[in-house]
Amino acid sequence: MSDVSIAMPEKVNEDWHLSQEKFIKSFKYEKPEGEFRGGKGERVIVNLGRTDIVRGLVHVFKSGGEGSLHYHTTIDSFWFVLKGKVRFYDKDDALIGEYATHEGLLMPRGARYWFEQVGDEALELLHVSAFSQSNVESGRTHIKSSPVAEGSVRVISV
Repeated sequence: MSDVSIAMPEKVNEDWHLSQEKFIKSFKYEKPEGEFRGGKGERVIVNLGRTDIVRGLVHVFKSGGEGSLHYHTTIDSFWFVLKGKVRFYDKDDALIGEYATHEGLLMPRGARYWFEQVGDEALELLHVSAFSQSNVESGRTHIKSSPVAEGSVRVISV
């Protein structure tokens, strides 16, 4: 689940600060070139780090996308394109928006969506999630499949 749980003490003091500062984590993202096995819709998820209330991932797609309409009950998500292009769709398959490098959107919990990579360039998509409750899962609820092929998912940590 999380790397660290950051509960606020009744009284903030030096011991609490020191206990939390030991969980500071640096990371460096590099595109995982050798991690793909060639399947359609395959993606690699790079785990940058997580506490009990925030998580940072990079989703890398050679093709395909998040091919099922779904929503999350316990996370708000910040999606930011590092490289490539992506299209996000709503519950009726209507286009929410197309985003290129250094563009993105904020997806509140409860909003139904799916997305797909656009073009031939691999998609690198930063996904930062804020959890509404400490130490819970995302509350992902699948609704239906979309026209986008979904393949295998591999998760690696940096």
